[in-house]
Amino acid sequence: VLESFAPGGKLIKTFELENWPGIKNVNGSVLAYDIYEQAMALGTVYLYEKVTALTVEGELRRVRCESGAEFTATAVIVATGTVERLLNIPGEQEMIGRGISFCAVCDAAFYRNKPVIIVGAGNAAFEESLYLAEFASKVTILARRDVISAEQITQDKVARHPKIEVLTWRVPQEVLIENERVAGLKVLHKETGVIESMWAKGVFPYIGADPVTDFCKDLGITNAKGYLVVNNDMSTSVAGVYGAGDVCDKVLRQVVTATNDGAIAAQSALHYIRNQGE
Repeated sequence: VLESFAPGGKLIKTFELENWPGIKNVNGSVLAYDIYEQAMALGTVYLYEKVTALTVEGELRRVRCESGAEFTATAVIVATGTVERLLNIPGEQEMIGRGISFCAVCDAAFYRNKPVIIVGAGNAAFEESLYLAEFASKVTILARRDVISAEQITQDKVARHPKIEVLTWRVPQEVLIENERVAGLKVLHKETGVIESMWAKGVFPYIGADPVTDFCKDLGITNAKGYLVVNNDMSTSVAGVYGAGDVCDKVLRQVVTATNDGAIAAQSALHYIRNQGE
């Protein structure tokens, strides 16, 4: 396993999960470490490496890393996930998992009867606002302009909801912090130039996410948005290269679907390796 950050990906950014089968709730980093330990117990070699290139050389696939290390294998499973687009404002990085969340489905219950802010104007922002409104006391959506890109039917639902307010021409400037947790946002009103302080217990940036696939785009296995295009057996159009998890073009991105992908990809890779030896 070549990992560029820490075991678990987005799991370690999630305070608690309540949709992991068989467990009422579990801390994301705890679950990530449990999975890591299970893999290590099976004899897995785990290395901290950032992959920069994946190439095909006959029957071998070569993986090149930023450190200069290189690895060859008959089969490769790409499970690099996505990277959320950040607001890139002071206080954001240190508050991830402490009020900054990228998953309403995962964390909405923690903001029951509390005000939250969503940043974004697309389908994800507006759809998640409806979900968050089932828990939060108030949901404020901040849009950078007065152009909303969410589907009209979703916009209409949001407009009718008594707990959701949409504010346009608002650009986040800084995360407000109290007692080492999110307390709100400082926001620039672009039309007036006034800096406003908006108080909330949770901030959900929905300004997009990008798949981590730069290292394999030259193989022609990604779509226009950079996501891996995979078949039902998680294979790509390049033999011996498979995808799993959020990095794939798929409908639902959750831990349970990622583990499903991983099981299928591993089994498919095993069959491929065995067939190569015949």
